[in-house]
Amino acid sequence: MLTVPNIITSVRLCLIPVFVWLLFGRDNRAGAAVMLAALGATDWVDGAVARKFNQVSNLGKILDPVADRLLLGTGVICILIDGAVPAVVAIPVVGREVLVSLAVLALAALGAKRIDVTWAGKMATFANMVAFPLFLLSHDEAFSLRGPARAIAWTVALVGIGFGYYSLAKYVPIGKAALREGRAGRAGSDGRGGNT
Repeated sequence: MLTVPNIITSVRLCLIPVFVWLLFGRDNRAGAAVMLAALGATDWVDGAVARKFNQVSNLGKILDPVADRLLLGTGVICILIDGAVPAVVAIPVVGREVLVSLAVLALAALGAKRIDVTWAGKMATFANMVAFPLFLLSHDEAFSLRGPARAIAWTVALVGIGFGYYSLAKYVPIGKAALREGRAGRAGSDGRGGNT
């Protein structure tokens, strides 16, 4: 459990309140944007370290997506409350994350095999972690490139929403297969246990 990748992921989780404090406690949109962007950019670090040093763990495979969802969900909701992002962008992103989280919990409760994150899901997360810090910067009066930042934020956000719902559709057959495999594996294990 105490591997370097898991520690990195845990640190990322612990820094989420710092983002909230910067945005609302310090009223520092630029600082909050940089913090959110840094936490999003370091998403690949824990996975890269895990693969390089052969420290891939089941805990890490669960903890990393949880950290991503908490970071994205907290970031989007806070930026929506701040008024820096329109609801027409924020609600589809949050809605998708809620649907995925509920589906993961339901599949786990039904005994499905764990599902890995798809490339489309990773692209959606990456796009969102670019777009939302830019929305924040575009509302910071001290930032001189507010117009270009907002234009880029809108473009990348729409791409992220597209990838997000494409990946959601792809998860349906993947989830069904994972449920079949999980149940088959559990049934096989029960059968072997009965013969010993």
